[in-house]
Order: sequence, then C-alpha cells, then structure tokens
Amino acid sequence: MTADAIRVERPTTNSKLFAHTRWDAIPAGGGLFHLAYFLGLFFLYPHAPLWVMLILGFVYSLMVNANINGIGHNFIHNPFFRSQLLNRFFGVTQSIACCFSQTYYDAVHMQHHKGNADRPDENGETTDWISIYKHGHDGEPENPWSYVFLSFFRDDIGAIRRELRKRGRRELMWGNIELTAFASVLFVMFLFNWRYVIFYFLPFFYLGHCFSYLNGYYRHYGANPDKPVAWGVSSYGKIYNWLFFYNGYHAEHHFRPKVHWTKMEKFREQVGELQKQEGTRVIKHAHMLGFLDPHLPKRGERSATSKSAGVAAFVSNAKSK
Repeated sequence: MTADAIRVERPTTNSKLFAHTRWDAIPAGGGLFHLAYFLGLFFLYPHAPLWVMLILGFVYSLMVNANINGIGHNFIHNPFFRSQLLNRFFGVTQSIACCFSQTYYDAVHMQHHKGNADRPDENGETTDWISIYKHGHDGEPENPWSYVFLSFFRDDIGAIRRELRKRGRRELMWGNIELTAFASVLFVMFLFNWRYVIFYFLPFFYLGHCFSYLNGYYRHYGANPDKPVAWGVSSYGKIYNWLFFYNGYHAEHHFRPKVHWTKMEKFREQVGELQKQEGTRVIKHAHMLGFLDPHLPKRGERSATSKSAGVAAFVSNAKSK
C-alpha cells in the first residue's frame, strides 16, 4: 500500500445543526461543561474547604489538558456546527474555559502540522513553532522538563497575529474577541476576589497548560520527523481515547489530519500495514504518562549514532586512500 492510495472516509449527516455527525454533540457538550466548571470554581471558592478546592483545582488542570487536546483540537480540524456564527460562539466559550484564544490556538496548531515536529534547519529554525526539537541541541529533542514548564511562555504573539492576518482581518478580529472575552471574565473575578485569581486559579491554569505540553511532548518523542506515516507517536488505550476524542491516534492524525475522531479506528486499520513497514512508534501509556514507557528512546542516542557513523565513514575513507 502507498500513501497516495489511502482514502479518508468522511462522516455525513442530515442534521441541520451539526456539520459532520450528531456524535459531535458529545465534545460540544464537554466544552460547555468545562465552561460551567470554570465558572463554578469561582462561586464555590469562598464556601468549600481548602482540601476540596485543591482537588477541584487539580481536576480543572486535567480538564484544560483534555479540552485543548481533545475538544479544542478536534474543533480546529472539523468544526462541529454548520453555522459559521455558531462555531465562532463556541470558540468564545472554549477561550473562556481554557483562558486562551481558540483562534490563536488554531494558528499555532496549523503551523504544527506544517512542520510536524521538524528538526531545525541550517539557520536553527523550525517550521513548527512548538516542535520538541526547536530548543534542542545536535538534532535532539529538548529536555522534557524545560519543554513542559517553559513552552507556556514562548508563544510569539506577533508571529501568531501575522499568521492570522494572512487569513484575513476576520480571523484576527475573532481572535482578539476571544482574548478580550476571557481577559474580561478574569478581570471581573479579580475585582470580586483577587486572592482567588492570584493564589488559586492562576497556578492551576498554568499547571493545566503544562500538562498539555507534557502530552504534546510524548506525542512526538521518538517519532520520525522524516516519514509522514511516522510523524507522531500513537497510544491506543480505550479510556484515554474516549476522554481525548481519539487524539491518542496521533501518528494517524498527522498522516491525515482531517480524519474525523469517529473514523479514527477504521482509518488505523487502513494504514496499519504501512505503519509497520515505516516503523511508526506506539506506546502503551497515555501520552501524558509517556515517560513511563519501558522502551522510551534515550535522548542523545541519535546524535551518538550519527557521530559513530561519521567516524566510521572517515576511517573508511582514510583506509581507501
């Protein structure tokens, strides 16, 4: 089987509300539940014991990760609704729940797919703004600790805005509306209870995005940036993929980004043989727990192998002379 011979099956529906399938009511409902949970934390904070709030805050962090990598991610590739305006409004609810702009996320994520976690070029630049190789050395991935805890602060807002401007003024306008929406909500919360925002919410908000970057790191660590069918690392756990709407099928997703989450299992059956031929990497744990994988490649192996190959070639050339 060749890559060109693979065809993607698209879901269809006669629903007047949903664009692809009524099953998208589940991630859409999940996004709205996340928004309600985010608002509920604020009202519950003055009344609940600290230990309860700490547990709920940690759950919020996990929900941010699941939303970004499950609901928000699928919404980028296959917007849920037929109505463009309804999609825009849902993007605003997503932005408030996760405290970022869904449209800005769209720009960053599409750039991710342009580069597919590529290695730096001769100028030290990567096409993928969030590539795990961007801040690495000698063609190796960055240390996971720095990637997870520093990536949140590395977004180049100017580059994102320029990318959105290329798409048209409307995209930039909606991105700014989303930024204003979540910033306004946080500001109102701050006015009523600044301690909640500073000492409670912001730490769990940051932790949630760190979880998301941890997830992203192991979705590509050990993958092959030079082979399209092996651009990502997959994990096929049932519960994990139900919660993340099949983003665990990450090698498959990078190979064909428009495959709808409801068709991912069937698509895997189509490309399974090709994946085996190309050495697509699969792990048993959820990506956020990828560091527990017993067959995790060690950082530095690639550069060590490359150096050994270079020395061997030099010796061979010297002997031939």
